Amino acid sequence: MLMHVACEPAAEYARVLTERGLGFDELLLTDDVALPDWRDYAGIIAMGGPMGAYDDDLVPWLAAEKRLINEAVTSGVPYWGVCLGAQLLAAALGADVYPGPAPEVGISRVSITPEAAQDPVFAGVAATFPAFQWHGDTFELPAGATLLAGNDAYRHQAFAVGGAYGLQFHVEVDAALAAEWLEVPAYRESLAAVRGAGAEAEVLSELTAEVDTTIRLARQLFAAWLDAWVMPRVERG
Repeated sequence: MLMHVACEPAAEYARVLTERGLGFDELLLTDDVALPDWRDYAGIIAMGGPMGAYDDDLVPWLAAEKRLINEAVTSGVPYWGVCLGAQLLAAALGADVYPGPAPEVGISRVSITPEAAQDPVFAGVAATFPAFQWHGDTFELPAGATLLAGNDAYRHQAFAVGGAYGLQFHVEVDAALAAEWLEVPAYRESLAAVRGAGAEAEVLSELTAEVDTTIRLARQLFAAWLDAWVMPRVERG
């Protein structure tokens, strides 16, 4: 599990892994941490972070992380990327990542595409659903990708390339974790820039009103990904 900042853990996804008895390693990437050998893992999870997927000059380990993702995914290792993790997947597979038209922060509605009905992870998901957002970047789809979800603000909200999935949104975040984010000075400043001073209570209220739905969706999607793509590799050893 690749983490880019300590306050953005796998949250509900980690709880699903624990409930199912699936072990996992958590690695908080820093300048002096060596990346693991992807061949040792049945799947890779990459979470969010405040940096951009294109910030190679500012974040020394980003280029190496994208090489790892490219090598693992092109070799068939399942991948679950969230927010920055989704953008890194796109970048690692050769697609452009860049600032979007305006930051998207708070609850928004996301709609699935017709192709999602045929996908082993997104099949059965409601036509539209609420999702917690906190991002300003977006991406083009890499070659061979299937678009699974989008909305009016950001057309590319979820996509898949084989067993590699990128989700721009944070359905794994519960109210307690969101409250922690709102105590981080840099996150509070970015929120104020987008939604005005004092928006913390409003954003937390939005999430609280939808959190039962979003957490249930997180568990549904992640369990489906595990069953479709990761467990066959675990069972093969």
